[in-house]
Amino acid sequence: MKWQEAIQDFTYYLKIERGLADNTVQNYRLDILKLANYISEYNATLTPELVDEETLQSFIYSISKVINERSQARLISGLKSFFDYLIFEDYRKTNPLELIESPRLGRRLPDTLSTDEIDQLVEAIDLSHLQGHRNKAIIETLYGCGLRVSELVELKISDLFFEKGFIKVIGKGNKERLVPINTYTQKFISIYKEEFRIHLNQQSEFKDILFLNRRGAQLTRAMIFTIVKQLAKKINLQKNISPHTFRHSFATHLLENGANLRVIQQMLGHESITTTEIYMHLDKTHLKSVLENYHPRA
Repeated sequence: MKWQEAIQDFTYYLKIERGLADNTVQNYRLDILKLANYISEYNATLTPELVDEETLQSFIYSISKVINERSQARLISGLKSFFDYLIFEDYRKTNPLELIESPRLGRRLPDTLSTDEIDQLVEAIDLSHLQGHRNKAIIETLYGCGLRVSELVELKISDLFFEKGFIKVIGKGNKERLVPINTYTQKFISIYKEEFRIHLNQQSEFKDILFLNRRGAQLTRAMIFTIVKQLAKKINLQKNISPHTFRHSFATHLLENGANLRVIQQMLGHESITTTEIYMHLDKTHLKSVLENYHPRA
């Protein structure tokens, strides 16, 4: 079995059988390509069926010099899945990564923004051009609904159910969920959609996509990152933020104001409550007030 054939089959399996998101599938594919390229230089005769533990240890050691521990852990996880797939398809009997451990990672607390910082970022948006009202709607949607950047760029006009107070979001693994949207966020989306978006020369295949670039096409994830970075620079914000920071802030502010963790889990689209629990990094004052307000012995 050739490497290209194995990678193509595995990619198809991840998309069709496991229903993983395109970004996740692409990351898996790139990691396996790194291994295939390394083997082509190290020992071109090694096919996916013949790769052994020693070769993989050598590969991981070499790549650990150029990527961080978190990326190493993802790489090892992806390769383990790849060789498990080969076992499932009867190409191999064992997984050569079975005894190779991932780096131990501490749980990294996400960066968050205060409400004042979010207000400053929004106020820094230049509303004198068409993209300004779009960018304001984007920031308000990221923070008001806690969306992932991939969910934001895929958001459709037909997914807006403002009369019911919800939007439909396609999350990881193409899983749909309904996310509540407040009237404040609705207002900025409506202004953009009804007063500014209509003046764009919309490309036919993107007519239902909510947020468009100046050419009438779908925005990329990279463009959203650029918008956020430029706003942070404009107000001289001393934090390294990304679109995901608004999602973290959304969850943290809800929790600080007394929202139920299970409800936040549903709104974020987390499969496991453990993922949502990362937002429990609240200050001691808040924890003390929760005890005083809700414990029967308080």
